Amino acid sequence: MHDFRYKNNKLYCENVRVEDLAKKFGTPLYVYSYHTLVDHYLKLQSAFSEIKPLICYSVKANSNLSILKALVAKGAGLDIVSGGELFRAKKVGCPAARIVYASVGKTNQEIRAAISSGILFFNVESLPELENINRIAASLDKITRVAIRINPDVEVKTHKYIMTGKLTNKFGIDLESAYKILLLRAKFRNLNICGLHIHIGSQITESEPFVEAIKKVSVFIQRLKAKGISLEYLNIGGGLGIIYDREAPQTAQIYASQIIPLLKNTGLKIIMEPGRFIVGNAGILVVKVLYVKRTLQKKFIIVDGGMNDLVRPALYSAFHNIWPLNKTAKCEKADLVGPICESGDFLAKERSIAKVKEGDYLAVMSAGAYGFSMASNYNSRGRAAEVMVSGSKAFQIRKREIPADLVRKEVISGELKKL
Repeated sequence: MHDFRYKNNKLYCENVRVEDLAKKFGTPLYVYSYHTLVDHYLKLQSAFSEIKPLICYSVKANSNLSILKALVAKGAGLDIVSGGELFRAKKVGCPAARIVYASVGKTNQEIRAAISSGILFFNVESLPELENINRIAASLDKITRVAIRINPDVEVKTHKYIMTGKLTNKFGIDLESAYKILLLRAKFRNLNICGLHIHIGSQITESEPFVEAIKKVSVFIQRLKAKGISLEYLNIGGGLGIIYDREAPQTAQIYASQIIPLLKNTGLKIIMEPGRFIVGNAGILVVKVLYVKRTLQKKFIIVDGGMNDLVRPALYSAFHNIWPLNKTAKCEKADLVGPICESGDFLAKERSIAKVKEGDYLAVMSAGAYGFSMASNYNSRGRAAEVMVSGSKAFQIRKREIPADLVRKEVISGELKKL
């Protein structure tokens, strides 16, 4: 699970009282548990030790340099989706041979940078992209490795915005088109098409969709072998769900037991791309109560963190448990809302929340994944500070943005004087 728990009715992250962090660093504040982060990575590593996969943490889930550094130091690779994430991967010293690059819209500049960096391979999403990478590799006099992302047309039980394995989604290439490409792979003189990639979605709590997708790809691999086409890698993506509320997701061990036999039969080297599973429950967002507002219809708890800090509730109607930093048995039904000028700015709706007053603190749980990484400066609000806790130590891993940060790249042109 995670290392956020109550001791004497006070919420702690590992051995540090969260309220002390809120008072020291201010709010809104992201707080991460180093032990939870690393433990979830090691659980996957242990569960799959029989086949020794390369586990490439999905940078988009949370791209803070300290989080990346902690995982890379434990042997993780990185799954990136942009030139900016490549820069981060290099910044933390991730070996290029442990970097894989997805995304449906890689630019020429991003492709050149990745080829020049010597990444393990690109996950290619379309024929035009494959042709473009081949052209750019030729211009650099390089041969670069790629894997074809397969869209297996598998239905999963998750939010439609994070479902990626149906043919109606923008991701991947259908099996027949991929087959035709692989039959003609000799024409791509500057590419080594060495693998296949699948990623069917995010926050998936059952093993059946993964099994179905891997079975489909396994049959496809045998079809390729019959044509004399051999591959080296199978990248099974990520998508493992976590507990936000009452979900009962599979453990790493159960997931491994379901798919390891299928993966061994492929005879290929395996790559995984978990993100949420590793970092989701390793982080919380701490907010401070500004006002308690009562209307004729309901109660609103207005806090200093909003949709610019954590957009998941507004974007996906995502559920996050709300815990008080000081545990109490008294609760009231309320909406937990932020200061943003949008009706969609809420962190919880119609929820039984601890009875609080102005100046109290609340923790938005399970905020480690797609929290800060999706934060914005909407309403010209500075993004939150981030803190990591290890045992009894706490250290800042991102400073809070100040007003000067908001306008740092903006220019008032002298041309305006001529208008």
